[in-house]
Amino acid sequence: MSVVFVHLSDIHFGQEKDGKLWINDDVKERLIDDVRAMAKTLEIDRTAGIIITGDIAYGGRPEEYKAAAAWLDRVAQAAGCEITDIQVVPGNHDIDWNEITELTEMMLGKIVADGEPALDRFLRTEADREMLFRRFSAYLPFAEGYRCPLDTNALLAEDRLVELAPGRAIRFIRLNSALACSKKDEEGKLLLGARQRVLKQRPGEELIVLSHHPLHWFQDSADALLFIRSRARVFISGHEHNPSVKIEAIEEGCDLMMLAAGATVPPTSDDKFTYCYNVIEFDWNAEEDALSVRVHPRAWVNEKKRFEADEARLGRRDPTCTLGCPNFRGAAQAIVLPEQKVAMDGASDTIIIVPPDDHSSEAREDTLVDAYPMLLLRFFRDISPTQRIGILATLGALPPNWKGRLSEPFERNAFDSLVKAGRSDELWALLQGILKG
Repeated sequence: MSVVFVHLSDIHFGQEKDGKLWINDDVKERLIDDVRAMAKTLEIDRTAGIIITGDIAYGGRPEEYKAAAAWLDRVAQAAGCEITDIQVVPGNHDIDWNEITELTEMMLGKIVADGEPALDRFLRTEADREMLFRRFSAYLPFAEGYRCPLDTNALLAEDRLVELAPGRAIRFIRLNSALACSKKDEEGKLLLGARQRVLKQRPGEELIVLSHHPLHWFQDSADALLFIRSRARVFISGHEHNPSVKIEAIEEGCDLMMLAAGATVPPTSDDKFTYCYNVIEFDWNAEEDALSVRVHPRAWVNEKKRFEADEARLGRRDPTCTLGCPNFRGAAQAIVLPEQKVAMDGASDTIIIVPPDDHSSEAREDTLVDAYPMLLLRFFRDISPTQRIGILATLGALPPNWKGRLSEPFERNAFDSLVKAGRSDELWALLQGILKG
């Protein structure tokens, strides 16, 4: 049975002014309607989730993520997935320019000029790492709530595994392509770094890589492309607002899909750049032991003021391909999946999504995760930093002599320590008091 994801990109919450606000709000409402209709048309019991390839916000401000969170909850409901079944990666607009000081600009300029050696030097020092990631101050708790934390050592994230069949799974890889972004970025000058370029290879797993920027925006794109061509089956990007799909035969029995997204909410809408999103189906092709991918591109039809199938921008309606998968063929045995729950060990969580075998309510019941993801989402996404600190202090999760600001990794560790200690009910009670107040 296929697993289905709604794919959004470049939503740009906060960009609207004056009458544009009313227009974009209407488009977002119609997108929810279209997602609901697509879920019924595809006759799926449960959408596996939503993936967002960056630029959720426009100015990286807290109020923009608050608005995004409320809307995404409704998109998830329309799609038929849990509001916790969302994956995000940052884009250049998820950076708060107000957090870029002269020292930060000097650091980023050095990284652009000197490349990876400069990046590695700055990552060795805690103060430099803090300055580098302060640009994501509002994005960090938003992403943490969705179990998509930004690793402050600039490591890639590879914690979402989706089983398609016994011994056959896809693993989502999330890249921080905005790592070296500043107020003005030049194509070909950004940097991923070896910590993100090096993709792991495992029998029975094929990789789906999520990035805001296409590869040609990076100065280390040549080496990144070598890893992607040899290790990944699908590379999904945004940023350029120009939808396209390309299938490349790497070698016999090994293919790569490059899928570029249009903007869900572009800065301006015209015949070339209009409101777009995708519905993507992944499935195992048993006959060829390969990965089947079908993209349902959806685009705004201005004359009808609604979304319809986009038959132009990806070259054809609902492009479908079968990708040769060397890692599927190399899997001698079924993948041994852990019990389906969220491991509470900080940033290394592994999330397992196992599709139901049929459309029965019992099958869906078996696939639902426990309360931890919702608790985490509400704690990081829906309350302020001051309120989070208040809860942790009330429950005695902070050091006795603590003063000052908490980093997201420290907060996450303190949060998880309370959960491991069996104090989830206390966390929920304090959270509910804040949310209801």
